[in-house]
Amino acid sequence: MLNAENLRDAEQRRFAWRCRRGLLELDIVLQQFVSSRFNQLNMLELQVFDDMLALPDNEFWELINASKPLKKSSLPETEATNHILAMLRAVRLNHPEAQ
Repeated sequence: MLNAENLRDAEQRRFAWRCRRGLLELDIVLQQFVSSRFNQLNMLELQVFDDMLALPDNEFWELINASKPLKKSSLPETEATNHILAMLRAVRLNHPEAQ
């Protein structure tokens, strides 16, 4: 029987699979993010995160490290985008093996 909890679990597994990346540091941060923060995301934030997962690894990692500004062509700078990036950066800072 399908219910909201089962659908949310399936969506979390889908995101976890999409977070598997070629760049080890990015992989570590994204996997931890999905396991620890996924249930806190609202629908808009899920969409923004989904859009971020389409970015190339190096560009995504530079955003998380705040080493380069967000390109307007990559993602629109919105409150949701900034919130997701802040959460990703917090996960990165809590996991020194990803640095």
